[in-house]
Amino acid sequence: MEEGSPRDRDDTGRARNARPRDGLGRPLPYGVPGVERQPEGVPRTPAESLAEAQRLLDDGKPFHAHEVLEDAWKSAPESERELWRGLAQLAVGLTHLARGNAKGAKSLLGRGARNIEPYRDAPPHGVDVAGLVAWADTVTPATPRLTGK
Repeated sequence: MEEGSPRDRDDTGRARNARPRDGLGRPLPYGVPGVERQPEGVPRTPAESLAEAQRLLDDGKPFHAHEVLEDAWKSAPESERELWRGLAQLAVGLTHLARGNAKGAKSLLGRGARNIEPYRDAPPHGVDVAGLVAWADTVTPATPRLTGK
């Protein structure tokens, strides 16, 4: 938006950044075609959230996977919130890695790993917590597997 213009808003009046984004979530100038963003607030089951996030990760779209995982985090029961938050942080860490920001990647991957670590002994929804924590410690560009399947 130009300086002094009103903020982008959704249909309910909530502030939204409507700038187009590239495949890694970086903002592009208004009017430039970008990658379609994930719709926010889509109700999904945990299995659907994991499958959609994994599909996006496999397609090289970790920023978009983060948006799916963030929706799951916001709607999760209190007992699972930190799991979903941590998964979203891992996806953001992978986004930073893909953008060439190794320091930011390491920070977010570490934070995400710490948030999912408490679920290691009884991981909900088949999430491969041990594998993800090990992967995050290596700061590798390889696509993580969210579930052990």
